[in-house]
Amino acid sequence: MCGIVGYLGPKKAKEVILEALKRLEYRGYDSAGVAIFTDGRIEVVKTKGKIARLEELLKERDLEGGLGIGHTRWATHGKPNDINAHPHRCGPIVIVHNGIIENYAELRRSLESEGIDFYSETDTEVVACLISKKYRGNLFEAVVEAVEELEGSYAIVALSEKEPGVMVAYRKDSPLVLGVGEEEYFVASDIPALLPYTNRVIPLEDGECALMTERGYEIYQGGGRVKAKKEPKFISWSPALAEKAGYKHFMQKEIFEQPRAVADTISSLFSPDDGSFGLFEEDFAQVIKDVKRIRLVACGTSYHACLVSRYWFDRFSKIPVEADIASEFRYRDISFGEGELCIFVSQSGETADTLAALRICKEAGCLTLGVCNVMESTIAREADSVVYTLAGPEIGVASTKAFTTQLVVLFLLSLYVGMTRGVITKEDIVQIAEPLVYIPGYIDEALRLDEQLKELARKFMKKEHFLYLGRYLNYPIALEGALKLKEISYIHAEGYAAGEMKHGPIALIDENMPVVVLAPKDKVYEKVKSNIEEVKARSGVVIAFTDRDNRELEGKCDYVFYLPKAKEYLTPFVYVVPLQLFAYHVAALKGCDVDQPRNLAKAVTVE
Repeated sequence: MCGIVGYLGPKKAKEVILEALKRLEYRGYDSAGVAIFTDGRIEVVKTKGKIARLEELLKERDLEGGLGIGHTRWATHGKPNDINAHPHRCGPIVIVHNGIIENYAELRRSLESEGIDFYSETDTEVVACLISKKYRGNLFEAVVEAVEELEGSYAIVALSEKEPGVMVAYRKDSPLVLGVGEEEYFVASDIPALLPYTNRVIPLEDGECALMTERGYEIYQGGGRVKAKKEPKFISWSPALAEKAGYKHFMQKEIFEQPRAVADTISSLFSPDDGSFGLFEEDFAQVIKDVKRIRLVACGTSYHACLVSRYWFDRFSKIPVEADIASEFRYRDISFGEGELCIFVSQSGETADTLAALRICKEAGCLTLGVCNVMESTIAREADSVVYTLAGPEIGVASTKAFTTQLVVLFLLSLYVGMTRGVITKEDIVQIAEPLVYIPGYIDEALRLDEQLKELARKFMKKEHFLYLGRYLNYPIALEGALKLKEISYIHAEGYAAGEMKHGPIALIDENMPVVVLAPKDKVYEKVKSNIEEVKARSGVVIAFTDRDNRELEGKCDYVFYLPKAKEYLTPFVYVVPLQLFAYHVAALKGCDVDQPRNLAKAVTVE
């Protein structure tokens, strides 16, 4: 969840680390800090609050060294305050850490019995003191010995005041990427932090330790015991992709990037002219023919994409399919059968629960597939195969373009599986998928509602509760719309299957409860109209979204917004867009921190 950075090279470490931390602030923003090697000492500067506060403090400090580490925190152990902020020091050792040390209390008691005093409430300080205890003049060896006693998840970057020019990084179950520049080396939690400086990266695997000195870098596997040769991989993302480009917030920019992101993802994976796919390598394409069951596993917004795709797999693949929340899936006593394909959907490719579920399925002998946006992420590397969404870097905590590009991948997967099972032919696929090429244009049209939705947001921004209703393919979109509103505006919102309204939520409806209804003219449209009547009969305020050629809801609803008419099975792509815009404008008008909502982080890398 936290963001960590390390730099070793000829530049001013302070400037490099600050810039990198700003690009990682979506991972956590309770506190921030840096440790810079200056004049033979490691100077630590840290503070509660966001990186802007840290930047102000650093203006007063003359830190000129070319070696340092930095951290932006999402609090787990210990309240957000100056003391609990990273980096943490113990003796000559200074570290930053992302993850959770599960046995920290036991280790702390043991270290305290040996006379070591602690100043913070964090599990990270325990790691620093454990490394310090093991330290005998060789930082690399001390880190490798210390991690043998740690239980939990951790990415660590460590310095020793007695070893200028040495930086050590270790990874277990928390993401960590090594960047290789020209006679300079970087470490970061995510690739976007490295993009202004290098496109050559080495994602560290679990149990790998990187030793960086002025002479170069070395990587060791097997808990840091076996030297390995790993060459950097080139990442094609540009730094500009992670900039706001004139938008007020990253989330706003990413909403408006969806036509391009969806078009890029479609064109990279499918040719509508001849129905050919570019989803998999040939060997994986062969084994997928024997699939008898599909399990979709994800968290949050990615889980909602999985819920949409169930309808597609039902319709086009005729295959048993389940969608599970990863945090629940990993604790079920599941009996896996022969021919199971387990699909793991994650924007970051690092989501802890989803990754744990992947490992369970691999151990059970299932075929595994990752759907990720981040190249060389852990899920992408550990799954049997991976399909990438081409959304580009998504910085806003509330996912938008990653969601719609995930829908593209899952829709094409449903067609591909249907073709391999003989349910649909290649000719059918051309006909079914041809309307997909119009979706980027339809999303662009939906974005033109921006000003109208801003005015709607102005009218409703002070409401305390919202109900979102949808049926069929748009029930998961109602869930997603409610999630967007509550996570960035802090307004309570609930998404519900419209047919279930009478089984509870209808008791909440009155003149103070706005109800957002998704009503495309699909096979459940008449049912949705009845649900609208039920809401109005109880004085509810109805905000409806429907097809642009449908005027039946005028007079029945308080507000009606018209969207391009897509094929019934593709309506989720279009209907999610105005819900993203509405949530964005409500949050922005309320003065909420849209890109960094309280208590949330972009990549949930701890359980």
